[in-house]
Amino acid sequence: MWSDSMLPDSYSYRQKDPDGGVENAVEAFKRGEPVLIHDAAERENEVDLVYPAYAVTPSDVARLRNDAGGLICVALAYDVAEAFGLSFIDEVIDHPATTDTEIEYDDRSSFSLTVNHRETFTGVVDNDRALTISALGEAAQRPSETEFAAEFDVPGHVHLLKAAPNLLEDRQGHTELGVALAERAGVPPAAVVCEMLDDETGGALSRTNAASYAADNDFVFLDESTIIDELGTAD
Repeated sequence: MWSDSMLPDSYSYRQKDPDGGVENAVEAFKRGEPVLIHDAAERENEVDLVYPAYAVTPSDVARLRNDAGGLICVALAYDVAEAFGLSFIDEVIDHPATTDTEIEYDDRSSFSLTVNHRETFTGVVDNDRALTISALGEAAQRPSETEFAAEFDVPGHVHLLKAAPNLLEDRQGHTELGVALAERAGVPPAAVVCEMLDDETGGALSRTNAASYAADNDFVFLDESTIIDELGTAD
């Protein structure tokens, strides 16, 4: 299992500060804690609750279900997905519905396959999904050593997302934003992303309400522009 002993030597705990910038988000990821990320208003204009995959527990899955409410997905770095033999779903599904798919806010979807860990039962309960997600995080740290088909079963209850090859230089979705944050934190390049929804409006939770949720729970809140400014040109 992933442990603090595997963190970079430069790691040190810092006091959390909601809306406190990328470095506080990096420290949160190192502790296995979530951050909230708002993408561009002209893109999805949504806030995702984002965790480092390696650290996700059953209680974290419950929070994602209850407090966020969107689709729980694991975003993988492009090289990791390639090592696992994962393609974009529209490349592997031969069906008319995958032809000429139109997405108003982007050029393409990041969706790949859906998986369960082979040691799960139904795969959907919090314990099962936490096992699948954390195992994906650990596998992302050693992709060349992972026999993906031996460890994971398709189809399943955890949706996989494949990041763009050059991350934020190619695409600025929550998939890339989460993976870029994980890479900067020095943890496995796999992030759980889940849209925050509004029960009253039936739409996405507003940026204002999401920021309030972050403050109430002592979570870091970031706008995508902040991540892009600080990480978009990082090596």
